[in-house]
Amino acid sequence: MADGSFNKRGLNLGLFLRNIEQFRKHLTTHHTIEETYIFPLLAKRMPAFREDDEHIKSHHAIHEGLEKLGELVHKWKVDPTSYSPQELKDSLDSWREVLFRHLDQEVKDLSGENMRRYWTLEEVDKLPM
Repeated sequence: MADGSFNKRGLNLGLFLRNIEQFRKHLTTHHTIEETYIFPLLAKRMPAFREDDEHIKSHHAIHEGLEKLGELVHKWKVDPTSYSPQELKDSLDSWREVLFRHLDQEVKDLSGENMRRYWTLEEVDKLPM
């Protein structure tokens, strides 16, 4: 939709930018919940979820991209004529690899096979998730 095809879906630029802002807020909230409540519990036994390890580092790299995206959205809201599909694509592509690597790693680390290495089923049932 970055190419302007958001118009074909009934969105104008303002609504499209609002969707991007909502995505940024939702992802930030999701990561905040993980880092505040979930990762500390998992980190007690699973090194990948410790504060100095891969999942937190991935979140930080993703949020660098989200911050830059937010700056672009602000610029386009102030001056809609400056909207650039290529600039949006470049921004998203700049943190795409870390996002997808992070998602793949979380799926792997939270898989039943991996969780069994650290937790019993009874313990997993008691995790507040």
